[in-house]
Amino acid sequence: MNRPEEMGAMNGTRVNTIAAGTSLVGNIEATSDCRIDGTIKGNINCKSKIIIGQSGVVEGDINCDGIEIEGRVKANINAVDIISLRSTAVLAGDIASSKLAIEPGATFVGNCKIQNGKAAGVQPTHTPTQPQPQPQQK
Repeated sequence: MNRPEEMGAMNGTRVNTIAAGTSLVGNIEATSDCRIDGTIKGNINCKSKIIIGQSGVVEGDINCDGIEIEGRVKANINAVDIISLRSTAVLAGDIASSKLAIEPGATFVGNCKIQNGKAAGVQPTHTPTQPQPQPQQK
């Protein structure tokens, strides 16, 4: 099976990886996908998707396009698209996104704000099309 960074390179994109056993203290700014299997204490601002693996631990605020959580997160999260909590996820913090998916077995403690097409504090990468009003018949 291909490693995440190899899969990203094949698709023409790079994947930022924090490997298991790695600890990082500080903020992260990224424009491409991120995979976190280690520990991060700091804020993450990613203009793409974040995956937090089963061994991943994050403490800090997160702003991103989308996030998939399998590990432990203590953070407020703003996502433009989807926040996905896998069955092994443990999330403590407030979240805002346009979609939310929670698998059975996941733990979530916090407040949730879901708005179609946008998340509070994060600008959407695309604008949804608005239906055109139909003329009234007399």
